Amino acid sequence: MPNLTGKVAIVTGSTKGIGLATAERLHAAGATVVVSARTAADVASVAKRLGDRALGLACDVADPAACQRLVDETVKRFGRLDVLVNNAGFAILKSIADMTVDEWRRQIDVNLGGAFYCSKAALPHLSAHGDGFIINIGSLAGRNYFAGGAGYNAAKAGLIGMTEAMMLDVRHSGVRVSVIMPGSVNTNFGGKQATERSWPLEADDVALTVLQLLDYPKGAHVSRVEMRPSQPK
Repeated sequence: MPNLTGKVAIVTGSTKGIGLATAERLHAAGATVVVSARTAADVASVAKRLGDRALGLACDVADPAACQRLVDETVKRFGRLDVLVNNAGFAILKSIADMTVDEWRRQIDVNLGGAFYCSKAALPHLSAHGDGFIINIGSLAGRNYFAGGAGYNAAKAGLIGMTEAMMLDVRHSGVRVSVIMPGSVNTNFGGKQATERSWPLEADDVALTVLQLLDYPKGAHVSRVEMRPSQPK
């Protein structure tokens, strides 16, 4: 695992699930971690639990101005930004006929727009040290579509496309961009979470993949990682 001492990382949607596991792993590797989610009390609680080298900043990633403030406050506080993990996301599982326009827009704004807004704000700082990294947490739902998933499928498919185009845009600016695409993960996505390891991936499996990407030599880049349970039902 990489030694991230002296590095500063932002993880969006990091008060639970994959985001929380990623924040914990980054912190354990020596990074200063900015915990972010919509609810101020939740981010403060997680940052306090992590202890030194952690800061909680509330941010609704669907708001471009809030994303800019998140990055600006991070750099103001710590003087740099090295890693951005765009993890914030959610799903409203309804058919097109039943989904409202607001529900559609919210899924696109959070899952896709949030990664764009945060990345755009972060890029000048990530390129400043010549070894910045953006890791977007996508989903196999961006390739494998299902009934009732139109909003989520569309957002995650867009995230894959945006990630790969962004990688080409910034690869000569000292910034690497990757997307991790997990399949079924044992989080409270959809309102259910197992109390012990079962057949799905665990949140920490994805967090470990984030650390593995950061551990690659500067001259090597893995642009896409697809993850699946090894023994699905």
